[in-house]
Amino acid sequence: MKHPILNNRTRLIIWWMAWLLITAGQILLYCFAYGGFTKTAIPDGIVSLAIYAGIGLSLWYPFKFFNASGNKNMQVTGNFILSGVMSVTLWILVNKLLVSAILPEGNDYQDYWNSSFPYRIGTGVFIFGIIILVYYLFESLQTLSDKKAREAKLESLVKETELKLLRSQINPHFLFNSLNSVSSLTITDPEKARDMVIKLSDFMRYALSKKDEQPVSLRSELENLRLYLEIEKVRFGDRLSTEENIDAECLDVKMPVMILQPLYENAIKHGVYESTERVNIRTSVKCRNGFLEIVISNNYDQTVTTPSKGTGTGLMNVSKRLDIFYSKRASMKTTKENGIYTVSLFIPTEL
Repeated sequence: MKHPILNNRTRLIIWWMAWLLITAGQILLYCFAYGGFTKTAIPDGIVSLAIYAGIGLSLWYPFKFFNASGNKNMQVTGNFILSGVMSVTLWILVNKLLVSAILPEGNDYQDYWNSSFPYRIGTGVFIFGIIILVYYLFESLQTLSDKKAREAKLESLVKETELKLLRSQINPHFLFNSLNSVSSLTITDPEKARDMVIKLSDFMRYALSKKDEQPVSLRSELENLRLYLEIEKVRFGDRLSTEENIDAECLDVKMPVMILQPLYENAIKHGVYESTERVNIRTSVKCRNGFLEIVISNNYDQTVTTPSKGTGTGLMNVSKRLDIFYSKRASMKTTKENGIYTVSLFIPTEL
């Protein structure tokens, strides 16, 4: 840890202002002991201030050394007592010699010194104790600051780890299904198979390139999602169609990478898979009141008597990632009405 005063201009200014107050108090105390004011009190006070302020600043280094890990309490106490005796003795002796040297002959400094000497010892010990307490305060504040920094770093690491874990849980069934479709298309329609492999390659390249949780723009996410939907269109043909209504002003808003993909996968799984008719997936994006409103809806077959029940992992995954990433400032809601399933996301435009 660097010197808490010398490396901070504000603290250094406060340090010298405090010494000015201490010196004023010393002069009043010593004059009281002498029995009145004397001209020698001013130079004595100025020299005293300069010497003890310098000693006080240098005490930081033995203070840090004495408090090093491994030193016992009794040893630390003994070291402080010894350093206190040395500091007060040095201050008194140097102060006496310098003031005596700069004052003209015929002064009353010796009488002033003799009458104030006991008080000098007392104030020297008191000031030394205050300096040590101040340094303990600085060290405690630094320890607390370091602890908070470590906790923040650990929290960030836990958050990033949890986000990565949630991303790794994204359902990979579409990949396996896509590969099966490619396998079939290589026989029936090689050109379509080639097109599907290229799109699948681009999609996976995007997914794998975003290994960390750095936010990406809505524009980037939508471009990748179009790839995903194009892959699914190769599989399902005319049974799948898409619509978009995107406000251009929203395209640069940042969001967690691949946060929307599970929602589209969910729409295909519970819409296209279970319907014999055309399923249309609509995407609407608007920016309102500091939030990005993303609405993804799809029609589904209401006549299916035994619809497949999902585990809810996809929606739960998205909800958890939003809570972690935005500290519960984002939200998601789902509705199912009149043959339309809708998922609405409300994401802050400012991270």
